[in-house]
Parts: sequence; C-alpha cells; structure tokens
Amino acid sequence: MDADFQLQDLKHFTTCDIGDALVKLNYPFGGFLDGLTMYSPSERETRIYGRAVTVKMVEMNSSGPKPSVHFADCNKAGHIMYIQQPKGMNSACWGGLMSTRANKVGGCGVIVDGRIRDIQEHKDLNFPVFARSTSILGSGSFTRASEINVSLQYKEELWVHPGDILVGDQDGVVVVPQSLVAQVVALCQERADVDKKIIAALQSGREMGEAIQLLRK
Repeated sequence: MDADFQLQDLKHFTTCDIGDALVKLNYPFGGFLDGLTMYSPSERETRIYGRAVTVKMVEMNSSGPKPSVHFADCNKAGHIMYIQQPKGMNSACWGGLMSTRANKVGGCGVIVDGRIRDIQEHKDLNFPVFARSTSILGSGSFTRASEINVSLQYKEELWVHPGDILVGDQDGVVVVPQSLVAQVVALCQERADVDKKIIAALQSGREMGEAIQLLRK
C-alpha cells in the first residue's frame, strides 16, 4: 500500500487507538511519547498527523555540528517538526516566530521534547504546538540546533526517526514507524468495529464486564 494512502487511513484514529494497536504489536511503550502536552491551539478537537522532521538541539557551547540554515527553515509542508532539547534546560527552544515560519510553509505542527514560549502567539496562529513544559526564556545563549533529520532516542528502546508518523491530540503524542503503519491501521479498524458493538451493548443495559467478555476477545 502506498505510504500516503496509509497515512490517510491512519487519520481515522486517535492517539489512544494507535497506542493500543502498537502495544499489540509489541512496539516499545506503545509508541507513547509520555510527558508531552498540547499548548496550542485551544480547540479540543485538534489532532495532527504528519511525517517527522527531526531536530537535535544542544547546549550553546557544544562542539557538535551546526546546520547551514536555521532549523525552522528545514520544515516541510505536511510534516511535523520534532525537536529534542537537552534535558534540564530552563530556556525554550521554540517560540512564536518559529511557529509563524512553520505555519507559512505548511507544517502540520511541532512537537518539542523540551520547553516552548509565546503560547498566545501560537494560539493566535491556530498552530498546533506540543511540549514538555514552558519557559519565559528564549534559546538565546542557552541552546542551538545541531543536527537535522537524525534518529533521536526518546527513552530506552523508543526512538523518533525521520519520516516516522507522529500523531498528537488532547490525549498525548504517539510515534508510528513507517514499517508498522499498515498493521496499525488494520488493528485500529478491528478494534473500532468491536467497540461500536460494545457501546451498543452498554447503551442497551449490559454490564461492562459482560459486554467486554462477550465482544472483546
């Protein structure tokens, strides 16, 4: 199946649906990037899907490589920028100007394993922004981008690779490797069909335990 069609099929499902499917496939932590919250926009129904453009941030005095362009200019239409900031930093690594640029190029959103700022600016743009926490401090003399589109370890066996599918909504963020998208879609659809029957059973008065035992096998 074409990768673009797989992504369109995945858009029928929530992060919870997708995480449950990845657990069944024994993917580490069900692909759940725990600890990330949606700070923008305000609408509860917001959900983003897109392929990952990854950015590795380092402390300003690091001797690591430097990209030839500003990392915000590496975004792509239809993609989600995933940024990993060094742990323990007090400064933000994403702000309103960066969301303005991402929005202009057609980015679907940004997911920051670290801090962001300028929350109202992101909301004014209606641009989806997920992060671990916030700060009033800009990157300034604290952090800088080092590598673009490299594989980044979230924790233990869980990684975010360039091109992986990222999905974010009010419940959280999940990463889906390209190799598992078709299987995830199939499992999500199977579970959705069963859950419709369980909902109907519950609405008819059946007890939860009975409905699950009868219909979810």
